[in-house]
Amino acid sequence: MLVKEFRVILPLTVEEYQVAQLYSVAEASKNETGGGEGVEVLKNEPFDNYPLLGNRYSSGQYTYKIYHLKSKVPGFIRILAPEGSLEVHEEAWNAYPYCRTIISNPGYMKEGFHITIETLHAPGDGQLENNPGYMKKNFIICIETLHAPDMGTMENAHELTGEKYKMREVVPIDISNDPVKTADYKVDEDPTKFKSEKTGRGPLIGPEWWKKCDPVMTCYKLVTCEFKWFGLQSRVEKFIQDVERRLFTNFHRQVFCWMDRWHGMTMDDIRRLEDKTKQELDKQRKVGEVRGTRSE
Repeated sequence: MLVKEFRVILPLTVEEYQVAQLYSVAEASKNETGGGEGVEVLKNEPFDNYPLLGNRYSSGQYTYKIYHLKSKVPGFIRILAPEGSLEVHEEAWNAYPYCRTIISNPGYMKEGFHITIETLHAPGDGQLENNPGYMKKNFIICIETLHAPDMGTMENAHELTGEKYKMREVVPIDISNDPVKTADYKVDEDPTKFKSEKTGRGPLIGPEWWKKCDPVMTCYKLVTCEFKWFGLQSRVEKFIQDVERRLFTNFHRQVFCWMDRWHGMTMDDIRRLEDKTKQELDKQRKVGEVRGTRSE
């Protein structure tokens, strides 16, 4: 088992990020789908009575997706895995501002493989002072769990205890200064070059750029992965965590640089977009060429 907590600071409010994330997931899914690979959405519906984070959250939106992979896994896995086994299932319970995602491979690895991604979206200090509605709604989580909402310095956002707390490695992600792979770089998704026409935010320049931003928030993303395959466990678990860091970095660069696309959208707009995207993904997956991120 390998446990890492990725911390992503963004120049957004927590409320803005809810729309931004869902918009960007829909768009990124289309960018990763084609030629027999990509994302298949099976369910996207409300859920209730599913306790999360010590039962602080229990209702929200449930999604069930299948990721059809081939080129997106390392070559040594493709050689070992039988035909049809490279399908990854994802279940997500989005009880915003908390979300839990479980990724598995029930058709082949069964209990031998799983990834759990738990995310807490925390506001910066200024948001609490200037947003009494958020403070009232999330009083318990802000005061008892977050203690002092900050910019990526919360010690134990996910309330880990025992061995898991000892195992956890904290990995900050700086969407402006962290390097990205040449194959992933796009000039229009570079936070050091983007300035929002709608909000005036950006570009994000210099070290600790977040100290000059208002608003600001942090995504605390706890990733626990387990791959029970003798001789490959450590190698694959490291690969998975490296992929997650790459995905989180690229995705949140897009979230920021796509701001003028999603800013001003409502949740009703997002649900309509998700319905339309599902139809497009079903068509794209059957035609064209493989698209998006590939394993090296």
